[in-house]
Amino acid sequence: MLLDSRIDKAGVRICSRCIYDERVASISFDENGVCNYCHQVDTLKEQYGTGTPEGERKFAAIVEEIKRAGHGKQYDCVIGVSGGTDSSYMVYLAKKWGLRPLAVHYDNTWNSAIATQNIRHVLGALDVDLYTHVIDNKEADDIFRAFFYAGVAEIEASTDLALAETMYRAAYKYGVHYVLEGHSFVTEGITPVGRNYFDGEYIRSIHRRFGNMPMHSYPLMTFERFLWWSCVARIKKIRPFWYINYSKEEARAFLEREYGWVYYGGHHLENRMTAFFHGIYAPGKFGADFRNNTLSALARIGTITREEAWARYNTPPKVEDELLSYFKKRLRLSDDEYQRVMRQEPKCWQDYPTYKKRFEALRPLFSVLAKASLVPMSFYLKYCFPAAEQR
Repeated sequence: MLLDSRIDKAGVRICSRCIYDERVASISFDENGVCNYCHQVDTLKEQYGTGTPEGERKFAAIVEEIKRAGHGKQYDCVIGVSGGTDSSYMVYLAKKWGLRPLAVHYDNTWNSAIATQNIRHVLGALDVDLYTHVIDNKEADDIFRAFFYAGVAEIEASTDLALAETMYRAAYKYGVHYVLEGHSFVTEGITPVGRNYFDGEYIRSIHRRFGNMPMHSYPLMTFERFLWWSCVARIKKIRPFWYINYSKEEARAFLEREYGWVYYGGHHLENRMTAFFHGIYAPGKFGADFRNNTLSALARIGTITREEAWARYNTPPKVEDELLSYFKKRLRLSDDEYQRVMRQEPKCWQDYPTYKKRFEALRPLFSVLAKASLVPMSFYLKYCFPAAEQR
């Protein structure tokens, strides 16, 4: 039976093109039942020429620009690496394009052994140097614990922001003006601002209220630092997969064949905190399953059918054995304390101080910066417009 735009059993309306449903933040549907996020993807593909000769030409010009800017320097670009598919393949492509990348890793001390091994294998084979910022493990756990006690979904927010700050710092240290990011809106989508917000004030405000130790080794990106990186240092964020044709499945097969790279079992599962968030925390406390981002993207491009995407979405997420026990042990939570917090009424980022209103007020500035690749276009689209109330 074909998947209709309404699922009778669930009683929710579903996009007629992907599997985003009416529970997704700020979603709307046109007269044909297509959601606004599918239209957003169409607009971006047209803007960037994704996977077309025009997109390839645009990106080829960027590569030449990177080479000119990096002439005479040890490195001409920075690439954040996690041990996952996209970032690992990005390093390979950078070398193929004749670039001299510096790989950058933020270690939140929750890496899986597979991720660490993947980073070592790929960088070793490609002769790429690694710059790593390692946070004190007790400090990392204190920040994670603070977000858990705050009752918000963004338990991993500190990792996302710290990686961005670490890449900026590494780029500035070596006089590099280009950061390459391995994100593809075609294969991953652009996650709606629902329960996935992060900025420096959000992290700082929650840690002040629920944390127990000072943040000394954590690389916090404040609003002022963000503007400085973008407007003064003028470090550009480039996402090659927004321009060129990219297949995650083909990239994974290539990495396995050429570098002994090992698949870690699912999207974002290379880090144990990320795996906890996707497999246990988000579904258990918020009834949220962020697999719909990737599954919707795959349905849009026809890699899988909408029926298959919806079927996968309605199966339990993969959870590593002993992952919950590991989480509770690392954060020093008793079984009772863990259950108490999980049963509490969920909070959202709108309940705590953030920079969101500043981003909205400066939307014209960030529009200019996004078009110049000085801030990610996804940041502008997600953070610089009013968001629906989340409860």
